Amino acid sequence: MLDDTTLREVFHFRVSLLGAVSVITISIIALIVLLSVLIVYTPIRNILPGYSASLRQQLIDESARVDSLQADLRLQRQYLDVIKALTAGDIQSDSVQSLDSLQRVEKVQIVSQPNEATEAFMAQYEQKERDRLMLFSSTAPRFVRQLYRPVRGIIVASARPDHHIYGVTVHAAKNETVVATTRGTLVSVERLMDDTYAVTLQHGDMMTSYRHVGHVLKPQGAKVEAGESIGLMDGEHDLVVELWDAGQFVNPEEVIVW
Repeated sequence: MLDDTTLREVFHFRVSLLGAVSVITISIIALIVLLSVLIVYTPIRNILPGYSASLRQQLIDESARVDSLQADLRLQRQYLDVIKALTAGDIQSDSVQSLDSLQRVEKVQIVSQPNEATEAFMAQYEQKERDRLMLFSSTAPRFVRQLYRPVRGIIVASARPDHHIYGVTVHAAKNETVVATTRGTLVSVERLMDDTYAVTLQHGDMMTSYRHVGHVLKPQGAKVEAGESIGLMDGEHDLVVELWDAGQFVNPEEVIVW
């Protein structure tokens, strides 16, 4: 390079292919390092794709942490207020409710044991319900024993032996109890294709068949008393009940009070 007034050489340098490549490479590396430093240590990284989601999650975590700290601080303040009131004599010690600032203690409702009046009422109510369910049929002389209603519900379809329909269909609410019509043995408990159960109760020459029981409470072979729970309804299927006596069909509507 020359001075244009005196035409004297100011300085000079030699340009070569290796030198040009080296300068370009060093410039690119320096630019990458500078951009990396800016992204890592400055807020400019928040405008890049992907960082906004992590920032949002960080804000959510920090907000939850602040709420937790505020709750702990409130419990500590309440604890200190109680201590101050006790120290000043404003409240009696037996009226203080314990406050734990380290963990939240769930309130549990304690149910007292039933007294004699409650037990007498429950026994009277149970006997009344059993009396409502039992039946001594005068139209069917073979049924001299009491038969309990299999389930509390509404009959939606009656038995039609002439069409080979031997069951009474009863619609019952969800979790309604299915009970044994009389004392006997559960000779069969089978699961059906619709995830319900078919239960067969054998009591002497009589047999009671239950279909579409939602949940079974007794295993196969269990001996049950009259009126004892054997299952629950699921609220989606209707219970089908059949009665047989010595191989003869018996209409449940004629021998059971529904």
